[in-house]
Amino acid sequence: MNAPHTDKKPTHRIGLFSMMREDVLCVFDRDPAARYVWEVLSTYPGVHALLVHRLSHKLWRLKLRYLARLMSAISRLLTGVDIHPGAQIGRRFFIDHGMGVVIGETAEIGNDCTLYHGVTLGGTSWNPGKRHPTLRDRVMVGAGAKILGPVTVGHDTQIGANAVVISDVSTGMTVVGIPGRVVLPPERRRISPHGIDLDHHLMPDPVGKAIQCLMDRISVLERQLQAPATDEPIIEADCEHCTDIDPNLCGTSVRDSAVQTH
Repeated sequence: MNAPHTDKKPTHRIGLFSMMREDVLCVFDRDPAARYVWEVLSTYPGVHALLVHRLSHKLWRLKLRYLARLMSAISRLLTGVDIHPGAQIGRRFFIDHGMGVVIGETAEIGNDCTLYHGVTLGGTSWNPGKRHPTLRDRVMVGAGAKILGPVTVGHDTQIGANAVVISDVSTGMTVVGIPGRVVLPPERRRISPHGIDLDHHLMPDPVGKAIQCLMDRISVLERQLQAPATDEPIIEADCEHCTDIDPNLCGTSVRDSAVQTH
């Protein structure tokens, strides 16, 4: 009998200092400005905050709660990054720039995740228990994004800058907007050689796209009213597949067809 399928993969435990070493070295894969190890250790506040969190989380699990919270508070004052010592963070985690990042007590973060400045992994309830997000492996969260409540963000998902996520996100999706909407399937994603999508600034604007499609439709209707007897077909834009990133997926636009008919 085959074993039931599970999303969990076996992981081997590594030591605290080995994990911290990975946290430093992973910066070179995700920040082209990083030049050498001492520079990362001495000038990256996101790395400072994470290294302190590794220690404070260890104290938290040893039930030394006040000392853990004190270390976290000092780290917040020095780095601008607020990570609760109870948060569970996986390997090779990177916080770029760092300022304004907030990670709540029951947040869970998988391996190889990246957060940019201003990100909040927050709660929406005062009740005890799980109240903060869970990020699976290789999740990227853009600057200023907010993920709120005990939601789960699937593996290899990209959260666009300033998005607000309040519901679960499937594996391999890209989310933008308020509230967050899935807008870009993985087959149209541009991935770096390291397997990380750094083009979070190129995500499409679904609201702007909808407005443009409405304007194109109004243009079609106006032309039909002005010349109802014309036999020439009017080609409408393909709003279903058109994106801001790849305009070649759009059909012949209304504006192009208007030029042709004149």
